[in-house]
Order: sequence, then structure tokens, then C-alpha cells
Amino acid sequence: MPSLKSSGSVLTGPAASSLLQLTTTRFRLFLREPEAIFWIFVFPIILAVGLGLAFRNKPADVYQVGATTPHLAKSLNTDRGLSAKVMDEATGTHQLATGDILVLAIENPGGVTYKYDDTNPDARTARLIADRAVQTAAGRREAVHADNNLVHETGARYIDFVVPGLLGMNLMSSAIWGLGFAIVEARQKKLLKRLVASPMPKWQYLASFVLSRLVMLVIEVTIFLGFARIAFGVPFRGPLWQLALLCVLTSLAFSSLGLLVASRAKTMEAASGLMNLVMLPMWILSGVFFSAARFPAVIQPFVRALPLTAAIDSIRSNMLQGVTLSHMTLPVSVLVAWLIIPFFIALKIFRWR
Repeated sequence: MPSLKSSGSVLTGPAASSLLQLTTTRFRLFLREPEAIFWIFVFPIILAVGLGLAFRNKPADVYQVGATTPHLAKSLNTDRGLSAKVMDEATGTHQLATGDILVLAIENPGGVTYKYDDTNPDARTARLIADRAVQTAAGRREAVHADNNLVHETGARYIDFVVPGLLGMNLMSSAIWGLGFAIVEARQKKLLKRLVASPMPKWQYLASFVLSRLVMLVIEVTIFLGFARIAFGVPFRGPLWQLALLCVLTSLAFSSLGLLVASRAKTMEAASGLMNLVMLPMWILSGVFFSAARFPAVIQPFVRALPLTAAIDSIRSNMLQGVTLSHMTLPVSVLVAWLIIPFFIALKIFRWR
């Protein structure tokens, strides 16, 4: 077997196969792009940290209110959701205008008058709490006794919801951009034309992208989910091997879609436009940051047919609910369809020049 040179060294034997050389080249090219490393490994973690901090579960809010008499202020302060200060009506009205307080309780001979902005949701809530505190202090008793049973469990927080969405989005972006741009760049530089003239089987060139993508997938998913687990305690309630299989299937489906997008594009500008055209609807509709069920019922069939929706739904079901693959027939079928159909179409129309 003829030897192949790589980075100044001569490789012989099994290590000299074109598939191995092509796959190794994909890794080297990736490591030479710090921007790609940032967007694949660092950006999802930064996004998770930002969203996790912005939408973290916090203790119940304590609303600032005013009262015109010490007796009324004492009644309001019996509720832990209120912090009341004594002030005259003129001062209270001024503090309402400046946002220092949400409600001003004014005691009068006929009872209590609440001055507040009813267009402010927090002010409406504070008014209800204030009236409850005043009525309770005056001796009102509830007709039905009610107790609170507080539950603080992982899985119901926003960060638990958004991590599977960020994972699915990152798998989509890294697969489509990583594969699509590399192929179009090679075509634009006339490298594909040279490769097709070599003894290399064409399928090995495309297979090298898949192999390198699968290896990078292990690192990508492990780093991101490991961080989410350590930093935020995101749960993994389903079998981990099934979660890994879903990630592999998701990556392959989007790699297939990236191959289709790049199969004809001749310039980076054209490829960028096509990729954005493909991914933009999924960024919006597929439930990355909020549930896809929020969209109207008339477009739900289209939303559910998107590969990112299927990926996120299945990953969320596995991580947060412990659902097994046997109960994910629909989303898994959607992913398989997006893996097979675009791949064979791409093979038919792929342009090597």
C-alpha cells in the first residue's frame, strides 16, 4: 500500500487509510478555529449561566407599602409578604409616583382606602395581600381552613427546562454549521475537485465528517451536561445510555441536513443564507426557550415535524420525566426520517465541483 504523508511524517499500514487521514484532518482543522471551539463548547455554558441566574427560583417577594396610621402599619406588617412604613398621604402619594412603594393604605372612618396603580401587576398583588392582612387583623376568619405544603424539587425550574433546549440547539448548530461550511469552503477552494480525482472513495470523504462529528459530540455533550449538573443540579431521570443515543441520533439527523444544505452551494455566502433559512424557524418554533405548545394549534403539526422540536422533546422527556425510548415513538421517528431522507437526497444531488 502506498504511504501517505501528513504534517511531514509518513504513515503506512492501516493508519494510512484515506478515511483515517480525512477524519484526523477534520480534527486538526477544527482545533485551528478558536471561534468554532468557543461557539460549540463555551457559548452554551455562558448562555446556561445567564439564563439560570436570570430565571432562578427566588424567595417570595416582599412588597413595600405605606400606611397612614401606626395601627394600620402594624396590621400590614403581620403578613411576611409586606413591609409597611407609616407616612402621611402626601408623602405616600409621592412615593407611589417614584415607585418606592406599591400601595398606600389610607385609614378613614369608613374603613381603608387603597391607593395604587392597577396597571402594575405587582401593585395589584400587593393590594390583595394588604387587604388580606387588614381583614385578618380585624378578626376575619377563613371559611375553609387551608395549609401550605411547599415543594422545592429539581426538574420544575426554568433552568431544568432550558438545558435540554440549549443542548438540542447546540447539537443542531454545530452539526449544520460544522459540516456545511467545511464542505462549501472545500468546494470554493477547488479542494473537492482535487479529492474526487484521487483514488479516495467518495463515501470516505463524507464519512470522515460523520466520524469526527461523533467524537466531538462526546466531548460537547459531556462538558455541557456535566456543567449543568454540577452548577445547577439539573436532573437526569432517564437512562443515560438512552440520552446518549438520542444525542447521537440528533447529531446525525442535523449532519444529514447540513450535508443537504451544502450539497450544491458554491460560496460561503450562499451556504450561510441557506443554513440560516433552515435553522431560523427551528430557533423560534421548536421550544428552545419556551414550550412549543404555546403556538396555535393550526401550526402544531408543522412544529412537531421539525427535527429540533423532536430532539428537544425527547431529550426533555428523558432528562426531566425519565421517559424511555419505547414511549418516544413519534419524536424518534421524526429524527430518523430527518436522518435518512436528506442524506439520500444529498447523495443524489451532491456536487463535487
